[in-house]
Amino acid sequence: MTRSPEATPNRRTPWTIRGMLVREGALSTHTSVLTALDAAHATRVIELAVRVGETMLVAGAPASEVTRTIVRIAAAYGMSTVHVDVTYNSITVAGRAGDGTPVTTLRVVRGAAPDHAKLQRLQALQADVVAGAVTLEVAEERCRDIRRTPFRYRPVVIIAAQALLAVGVAVMFGVNLLNMTLAFVAAALAALTQYLLARGQVPYFFSQIAGGFVLTTVAALTPLLGRTGWDQAASIRPSVIVASGIVLMLAGLTVVGAAQDAIDGFALTALGRLLELVTQTVGVVLGILLGLELARVVGIAMEPPSEALPLGPLPLQFLGAAVIAVAVAVYNGAGMRIVLVSMLLSFVAWAGFVATSAVGFDTAAASGAGAFAGSLLGVLIAFRLHVPSVAVTIAAILPMVPGAAVFRGLLTIVESGEDPALLLGGAVTLAGAATVGVALAVGASLGIYLGQPIGSTLRGVSRTRARLRG
Repeated sequence: MTRSPEATPNRRTPWTIRGMLVREGALSTHTSVLTALDAAHATRVIELAVRVGETMLVAGAPASEVTRTIVRIAAAYGMSTVHVDVTYNSITVAGRAGDGTPVTTLRVVRGAAPDHAKLQRLQALQADVVAGAVTLEVAEERCRDIRRTPFRYRPVVIIAAQALLAVGVAVMFGVNLLNMTLAFVAAALAALTQYLLARGQVPYFFSQIAGGFVLTTVAALTPLLGRTGWDQAASIRPSVIVASGIVLMLAGLTVVGAAQDAIDGFALTALGRLLELVTQTVGVVLGILLGLELARVVGIAMEPPSEALPLGPLPLQFLGAAVIAVAVAVYNGAGMRIVLVSMLLSFVAWAGFVATSAVGFDTAAASGAGAFAGSLLGVLIAFRLHVPSVAVTIAAILPMVPGAAVFRGLLTIVESGEDPALLLGGAVTLAGAATVGVALAVGASLGIYLGQPIGSTLRGVSRTRARLRG
């Protein structure tokens, strides 16, 4: 169980560069006048703060941001000292009314469903509450409206966005139009399968298995098109189809959020998200293994590639990264502003990856550098345009997810037979892919942490200039 520091009116948090370097004011807290709230009003304040925090956690916000939001909303309405516990499936907030009556509220968090448009509206509500622009009654009504707002896009749009994501991966590898079309079809079938299973309330773990199986089966059947004599069919790369699908099914996993929670000290929340991440990734792996084994049994086994899949020309790499970012933003329910910012940050992140690779960095280090560049700029833009930083960060780093390496390692292991060299080679490839994933999470988290004080400093400078002009 984790806890945020208690917020007091005189305690300064070091969210500016100066605050990180210089300690200002006295070490002891000055005596201050506390607003006297009756128990009923205090209960309403805590209930509003918890409902906002719960919705944010479900929509994909990290636990640290949820905690800060709850503390800020409570302080804005007179409860300057509250205790907040955020775990993976519950939020508890405790405080005291003006007469000393303890007030405690617990909300159970039921599953995660990323919705970045809803997260953006909650962020705007928090800003208005902290600025004193809305009364408690208005804030409660706005919170109810936001919670009841349905997901922005219909299922057909979500499935199309997921299929478009696979096309973006295929574009980055520079395959022909037929290969891109097959990647789109395979991803759409996998996404449709997962949607139907979700409608039947099948656990997501089994949906991941089914999606991986469908992807691999379609990819294994594509070489049969080569028998038609079609020139484009002869150059189909099934590995690209499966690799694009792997990136698709890992798109909704909260790698950055889990890493950020772990670094922030929210151990239970981070452990829950990491366990979910591992479980769902294992589901994808099992689905792919089942598909590969079926293909081997029926005689259409795919040959494991001897080396990593080469990327296409540099312009196609940037185009593919932009397509992936747009697809991820739509898949997560983002509005047009977040979509455009995500597209811009995908260029920045991929440029960081390409530049560091060119100077000799290995894939993991280059991926971490690209994630750092995209997330750092993303936080600064998020401060300026009032969009959730987690929304644009995820879309920016997803093009660097090592889907091709995961598939190459799995395929090598399945086809290794009794050859220990192939088995070891597949295990090494998978270990390298895991290293890239860790580097992405660390780079993105570092960019977020450095970007927050820089953004706060820039906002303080802007306010000072505005006052001087006034």
